[in-house]
Amino acid sequence: MVAIHRHGDARACGATTIVSGQSTVYSNGNLVSIHGNLNSHGGGALVAGSKNVFIKGIAVVNHTPDSAAADSAGHPPSSTQTAEGSPNVNVGDP
Repeated sequence: MVAIHRHGDARACGATTIVSGQSTVYSNGNLVSIHGNLNSHGGGALVAGSKNVFIKGIAVVNHTPDSAAADSAGHPPSSTQTAEGSPNVNVGDP
């Protein structure tokens, strides 16, 4: 099992994730990130790695790390991926 990625968790480029599109599911007091969430640099939409865990029909983001698109600060997709996840809440994907 892998850690779940949340609002405020780090990205490899130094940005943090901004959760939008869901406001009801939390892990360790932070909203759980879902597919398409952007980063604090602008852009950098996350590509959810979960195949079995969804919030409102949208896949949650694992920290495996999960990949992301380029962001507005010019960081390529290889550096906008997740860099952090919950220390004790894991996604139930195999």
